[in-house]
Amino acid sequence: MPDFDLIDQSSPLHQSANFLDEQSLHSVHLCRVSLAPVTEVECVQLIADAIDTGCGGWCVTVNLENLRKTAANPELQRLVESSTLRVADGITLVWASWLRGVPLPERVCGSNLIYSLTDEAAKRGLSVFLLGGNEGTADRAAEILRQRNRGLKIAGTLCPPVGFERDLEQVEKILEILRRAQPDIIYVAVGFPKSERLIARIRHVCPNAWWLGVGISFSYVTQDIKRPPRWAQNLGFETLYRLLQEPQRLARRYLLDGPPFAAKLLLLSLVQRFTDQIAASNRR
Repeated sequence: MPDFDLIDQSSPLHQSANFLDEQSLHSVHLCRVSLAPVTEVECVQLIADAIDTGCGGWCVTVNLENLRKTAANPELQRLVESSTLRVADGITLVWASWLRGVPLPERVCGSNLIYSLTDEAAKRGLSVFLLGGNEGTADRAAEILRQRNRGLKIAGTLCPPVGFERDLEQVEKILEILRRAQPDIIYVAVGFPKSERLIARIRHVCPNAWWLGVGISFSYVTQDIKRPPRWAQNLGFETLYRLLQEPQRLARRYLLDGPPFAAKLLLLSLVQRFTDQIAASNRR
């Protein structure tokens, strides 16, 4: 049995999801995952506006590796699709959408949202909480974000120990800390799909907040891990840049698992585009 509960469609937690669905935001479908064709600026505004109106939510940033894992696992498909907002955190997904004939405007990655959404939070007086990361990273990242954004409210930070998700006492500790803090935005940095499973499991404790899985973004903020310039990210060079920094951890993902799936995704997207065109022509 999975260690998460999907959100009841009629519950208050799902109200913002219904609001988004009514606007038909998730119109781009790649490997059974529906994505919203929004820019980073639009994503930030959507989340901030939802918080201002008391609607909580959950944003999943889907990169190529996350999509590969999700496509191969029906449980993850249901988990990801139960989120409120899904955006493309990967240039390959953007390329695939163009081949598919339903183009995404740009990649919207968690490691950029942690800056742009935090900036908007500071302007609107919203509070943020940093959960996860390597030991001490959340504290240092919070201080850097505070220095970059005048008046930013840091509701708290917490780095649970390895294996915390299997320890009921540790999970209860997280719940109690968040219950007291009641932040507006919660960045969760424990990796995919652990972040998503954790969010689905505990988000009821802060129903009006927005939750985002942000991968290793805390280490980006602290510059423990370097990122290439934005233009290099948009050209698809970030994979090579990260591989050079962490070859042992990322070699299999980027050299063995990623390329075949990327090629399959691009080819299937192009085939689906022509299949749709033929079907539309036959209906006329």
